[in-house]
Amino acid sequence: MKESIYTAAVIGTGRIGFTLGFDRKREQPASHTMALMQNRRIKLAAGCDINSDNLDLWKKHTGSSVRTFSSSEELYASGIKPDIITIAVNESSHLSECMKAFSYRPRLVILEKPVALNSEEAASIADASKKSCVPVLVNHERRFAFDYNAAAGYLCRIGDIQKITAELCSGLRIYRKENESDGAYSLLHDGTHLVDIVCFFLEQLKRNASSGEAAQENQDELILREPVLTGLFADSENCIRNFSAHYKTPYCPDVEISMSGRSRFFSFGVDILGTEGRICIGNGYADFYTRKKSSLYTGFYSLEKDNSVRIPKKTGYFSNMIQNAVDFLDGKAALKSSLQTAVNDLLILEDIKKLFCSI
Repeated sequence: MKESIYTAAVIGTGRIGFTLGFDRKREQPASHTMALMQNRRIKLAAGCDINSDNLDLWKKHTGSSVRTFSSSEELYASGIKPDIITIAVNESSHLSECMKAFSYRPRLVILEKPVALNSEEAASIADASKKSCVPVLVNHERRFAFDYNAAAGYLCRIGDIQKITAELCSGLRIYRKENESDGAYSLLHDGTHLVDIVCFFLEQLKRNASSGEAAQENQDELILREPVLTGLFADSENCIRNFSAHYKTPYCPDVEISMSGRSRFFSFGVDILGTEGRICIGNGYADFYTRKKSSLYTGFYSLEKDNSVRIPKKTGYFSNMIQNAVDFLDGKAALKSSLQTAVNDLLILEDIKKLFCSI
């Protein structure tokens, strides 16, 4: 049986839409365009960007058969009917671009995270998606990565989960009220990744506890509620620079999400402590530990690195996301990063922001 070829259009040919594909230090593909082009089941049909320089460079790389437009309106008026529309513009334009895409009725929209500037706009996108019957796959990349999926599978091997600690450090402000309109703060951009991957692990813990429940039902639950805030630090310009949010859930009694916006380095990591083991995973590392008779102390047990876990050198985070889109269109798989989970991420982040404003 001949496999279907799905056509795709890219709205936004900037960093995540295109040019990160030229970063030699990043695992490639690292942009929507490159990932779409590398999948043999997808034919890139068109791209658009209001920045003519971005579009000219994109055109040179994608070839003469691919059409370019200065706006999505021009694209939709052209008569091109792509199966997949990828939206990779600034989140301040996500709502308007999603509405235009939904009215065009593609078979799938791939939406860059965060899905919107706030949960109200995100809810509007979700409502329009449902009414138009156009599904949305959100690019929360770690849900697709081999290393994070290996970690999710390892959870059942480390006993009862005692604590999950997720931490992100950078030099960017975590939050400032004045940036609500443009989203230029780390809580939205980086925090959505941090919250989403914690929810991904909690979904797996729920799945382990209630085998047979549908994966999508696990995804749709708002798992992190009623945060308790500690370690809050604001600088002289009233920018939030540090915080830790603590949660208690039915699947883990102690969940901590911490961010630093005054570090002179960038790091992202999650530490999961079980009664019989530990998982330490983040940017550039994935280590798994299990309980063994101690080589250090008689009559004790220690944690030893489990080298039996094999992870490919490439995590496949972007290419696996595009493959999930193909598998979904083939009717072989559900979307691994749903619109509802992304809406939930924003609701969790807004609960944290409310505490910023109350202190």
